[in-house]
Amino acid sequence: MTVNCSLWQENSLSVKCFAFAKFSEVPGECFLLFTLILLMFLVSLAGNALIALAICASPSLHTPMYFFLANLSLLEIGYTSSVIPKMLQSLVSEARGISREGCATQMFFFTFFGITKCCLLAAMAFDYYMAICSPLHYVTRVSRGACAHLAMVSWGMGCIVGLGQTKFIFSLNFCGPCEIDHFFCDLPPLLELACGDTSQNEAAIFVAAVLCIFSLFLLIISSYVRILVAVLVMPSPEGRHKALSTCSSHLLVVTLFYGSTSATYLRPKASHSPGTDKLLALFYTAVTSMLNPVARSVREQEVKAALRRTLGLRKSWQLIGNRTM
Repeated sequence: MTVNCSLWQENSLSVKCFAFAKFSEVPGECFLLFTLILLMFLVSLAGNALIALAICASPSLHTPMYFFLANLSLLEIGYTSSVIPKMLQSLVSEARGISREGCATQMFFFTFFGITKCCLLAAMAFDYYMAICSPLHYVTRVSRGACAHLAMVSWGMGCIVGLGQTKFIFSLNFCGPCEIDHFFCDLPPLLELACGDTSQNEAAIFVAAVLCIFSLFLLIISSYVRILVAVLVMPSPEGRHKALSTCSSHLLVVTLFYGSTSATYLRPKASHSPGTDKLLALFYTAVTSMLNPVARSVREQEVKAALRRTLGLRKSWQLIGNRTM
């Protein structure tokens, strides 16, 4: 069903719904992108769900590092699920409309999960730093209580920023056109459709990006600089390799996620272009969420072993079920 976005609220100039711009007039290009994004989405969902399940089912992985990884895996599921299903529908269907309330809901959850992801990646970098640079104090400083507190702060920060940004954006009037030149209800393309002066909203987005993206990225970089210094002075080549291998998957996800989000939300308004913004959006929604489970399962032996045990347990239950039938 196609949403009629020509409807207007009574006695108001604000549109009641939006429509996402068509990616291409060539059906083959839309279908190709649909297939690619669908595959990444399925890999992300399956991989992150399996990692979270394996960590919960393996007592040996009930450590701070894997506690944060389980949180991150659950977060990735919510993060991708908040935008990709509607993105897929818009690529291959004429039903590209979304109500004002639906757009606000999508923006809240996307911002909520995105900011929480920034905070959790920073918490994981702190965990790696303590484990490698200060192993004697690791148990006391990175206790279960401290980990739970960091996780709650991360999720709470995401909720506060998500609510604030969504309320701030949707307090504006959108005078039309109602077509969003993007895959989902992101902040910059929606501001393009707003009436009047949006300088305060742009400033709020920039401040939130500096505080929640750039400043956390600097904390991660400073942690990794200290980690690198500590690794270089390690006498054992095996110890250096193990330390770098532990951090490599996290550093890959951090680089792609923070690089693409910084380029989106910290760039001047004049340098924004729909094509570039869409490409960057694919990176920080689909690609990084897919790479998290892939990188973890390839690089970390403990995760691979836990996944094998989890999958083996499922196969055993299936065999038992088949024999009893």
